[in-house]
Amino acid sequence: MYQTIRSAAYEPDPDHGPWLEDVQVLRLGEQLHAELVRRAEEAHGSADQPVRLPVNRLNSLLRAMAPGVVATGRNAGTDGRLPWLYAREPVPLEVLAPLVGTWAADLSGPADAEGEETDLEELLSGDPVAELLLPDWETEPVDLTETVVSAGGTAEPLPRLYNLLPEWVAHRLAARQYRVGGVTFHFRVVTARNGVELVSWPPRRYEKHGQTWYYSARVGIVVHTVPFAPRFRVHVSTGIRRWATRIKLAPYELTGATVLLDAPLPWPEGPDRSHRLMPNTLGYDRRAKALAWRRHSPALLLPELDIVRRYPEPSELFGDPERWLNGRGDVAAGIVFHPVIGPHEVAPGLMPVERAELDAWVEEGLRPVLRRVDDLTRVTRDNTPSLLPRSVRKGEPDTRETRRALMRRAALARALAGRPLDVEIRWQSEETREALLAELPGLIGLPPGSGSATGDNTWQWRTEDIEITVRARPAGALADALQVSGNRKRPRALRLADAVEDRCALVAGQDRAPRGEAGLVIAEIAGKGGFSTVPDTDPKHALRLGWARQGQLSQFVNLPEDTAGTLEHRARWTWLDAFRQLGAVSPPAHRAGAGIPGDLQYVALWLVRYTRKGPTCCPARRLVAVRVRPGDGTAAIDGWDAARSAWVPYPQLLLSLAQDAEREPQPVGPAHGRVPGAGVEQHWQQEVERQIRVVLFQLRDRPTLLLVDAGNLRQGWPRLRNGALARDVLGFGGEPDQQLAVYGHDLRVVVVRDGNNRDETAEWYALGRSGETGFAEGVWGTGEPEDRVFASTASRPHTAKGAKGLRKLVPGAEARTAPGKPAWNPVQLELNMLGCLSEKALADSGREGVTPDRPAEWATLAHQLRYHDDYPPLGRPLPLHLARLTGQYVLPLAREKGVS
Repeated sequence: MYQTIRSAAYEPDPDHGPWLEDVQVLRLGEQLHAELVRRAEEAHGSADQPVRLPVNRLNSLLRAMAPGVVATGRNAGTDGRLPWLYAREPVPLEVLAPLVGTWAADLSGPADAEGEETDLEELLSGDPVAELLLPDWETEPVDLTETVVSAGGTAEPLPRLYNLLPEWVAHRLAARQYRVGGVTFHFRVVTARNGVELVSWPPRRYEKHGQTWYYSARVGIVVHTVPFAPRFRVHVSTGIRRWATRIKLAPYELTGATVLLDAPLPWPEGPDRSHRLMPNTLGYDRRAKALAWRRHSPALLLPELDIVRRYPEPSELFGDPERWLNGRGDVAAGIVFHPVIGPHEVAPGLMPVERAELDAWVEEGLRPVLRRVDDLTRVTRDNTPSLLPRSVRKGEPDTRETRRALMRRAALARALAGRPLDVEIRWQSEETREALLAELPGLIGLPPGSGSATGDNTWQWRTEDIEITVRARPAGALADALQVSGNRKRPRALRLADAVEDRCALVAGQDRAPRGEAGLVIAEIAGKGGFSTVPDTDPKHALRLGWARQGQLSQFVNLPEDTAGTLEHRARWTWLDAFRQLGAVSPPAHRAGAGIPGDLQYVALWLVRYTRKGPTCCPARRLVAVRVRPGDGTAAIDGWDAARSAWVPYPQLLLSLAQDAEREPQPVGPAHGRVPGAGVEQHWQQEVERQIRVVLFQLRDRPTLLLVDAGNLRQGWPRLRNGALARDVLGFGGEPDQQLAVYGHDLRVVVVRDGNNRDETAEWYALGRSGETGFAEGVWGTGEPEDRVFASTASRPHTAKGAKGLRKLVPGAEARTAPGKPAWNPVQLELNMLGCLSEKALADSGREGVTPDRPAEWATLAHQLRYHDDYPPLGRPLPLHLARLTGQYVLPLAREKGVS
């Protein structure tokens, strides 16, 4: 058993002191800024909205084509006095002027009769006045480790370091070679949405089935903070970047793909001449009815900037991506692979030994300015709760599944509270129907074939505590694709709402479960691929909303040809997910320690957030609270109904969320699509915080563990930001912090944080005494008694098993290369024990005689809540998992402005 895990995270080395660099800084200047704004207003301005310079495309172009530029400042398009560019050395005017001029011409739109845009381009490309408009570079010493410490004790970098430091680290590493197994890797810098990436270039090749597949090593770099840590962190992630060589989609199906462009610089030599790849976005333009460069792609401007070289057109890159990946002349381009494009024979992820080797290369390259954070050790040997034994002795009957089935049936009986359960199976394939009927009795502890057929494709199962009736009928037109209007004069959200209403009307015309019974529908529909040719035609959300209106929960199972796994496996998980919606799931008994109260309840908060890219193309934000009260083998699972100011059963919460979302539709009209003002956002945050406090005041009757996800909730509760946290207090809005005891003497708060698609938590690997690497489950910490931040790592899922000693990048002395083998690359779940009964908290509330909490025990409890007999380890503790899944029922429909 591994006793140590190592994080791929680095912090400023206090022994080195400040990391000082003389950085060249350039500002737009008030004169140039004013001129650009004036011309942008003439071309694109409106009476009711101020113009903000779209500098993102220019920034991408500058970072790619101007040697020495390493980062761009924030908000440079709003104020010409703010720092705009950061560089290693001054970039000559003859380099900057054509880049800015090309961008300015594109910014101003088509030339008018007087040719004003041409005049501006000429001005910036060689006119002597350009020297007056383009300001001079300024030398500014920058401490790349400059830190401020919050009142709660969290070290934070200065804001500009979130952009500047990852770029500087990336260029520092890209200047070095990475050698492993006799192969040398050269890395290029790619500025990403969050941080910076290093991508090995040119790509490596993998031959299989007579075809060539391409892939590269990837290293991600991003700056983050850790609650209460005395130094901020640089997180380094590693993996595989795969490249598309054949695309199975039609052009109109490509909504967006990242393209990295390798083009030589048409300028004099610079310090970072060959260290960058230029990110672009390729997608289908429905107005032009053709593939096009989208968003802020600098590839739009390159043909105007460099008339000598030939750059790829979107259509030819899409038609033959392998040709451009291998390069045409001195220009190459790679389409970053995504599963929707089609299959790829190179599997994702790196093996632990490769992750450790790349991590060691990074560590060496960052010395002495940054050092690795300390390794973490186990805080407990009780990694899992009291689960049923994983196996039985040879020759003994396997009673584990029988016990699990009886526990499920008890949980189901508690959730149904004496009501019959009416299940309707809407099937498309007979084999799926038969698998669902065959799997049900075993899951609730009944023998196969024990159900009684009552005619008309109806079956019943009865025991002393539950009664289940299952009716099986063809899905028919219910499972057909939605018929969405092609009238593009109406907003997309309105057209989709009309199609949803039509399907809901079809659902309403069907027979429904008798009143008084718990209703559940299991519907078989095609997978996402079956509806990908026409956007918005997947009927799943429309069916869920239609059945919710009829008081029925819904669970979906895909057609056999659309999913992997056996029918038995898929049928089993369909029923388990249906039981979960009924509230028939319970956390197992914990083994966290004697300090956990016996009557403890768990409460999870989750903020359902949808943009206009959500399931109904309509924005939604709903705060959800789920409460779990463990009992004798079962648990009561409830949700907070804000309209009733009461806790209601979990299935009732799901149905009410669907109904509430309809009662508050998002209007669509002339202002549709605009970003709400700061006042609107502030009002919304105040409302979320008010609801949170209402929920907290309902929990004072018994000990409570409150679980919140920082990445999910801090948009509505900004005081969950790391720099705003303080031990054993809660903060709301601009009010002073309040002691935890204000919301109950026995309240504890755990703030959970995962990678959140931003590498917020560091990657890791387990480290053995002899240097061997692998993965391990457990709760990890520094070993300090007052430590409040812990790491939770789960056991390897059964789908992640693979042969030991394999490598993905290059073969080793005793290992073969296996690019086709997937590698499990888990992140650690951060458990921040924000609030507990510490000695100080007890003293502040006048309870000196109470035994203080051990934070490690509560972190262990939160970790053990990730485990359940019926599920592989969850990504979050079970109450948070249940709260997150309520979002499936938040389905608002757009309405015409002024129409309710």
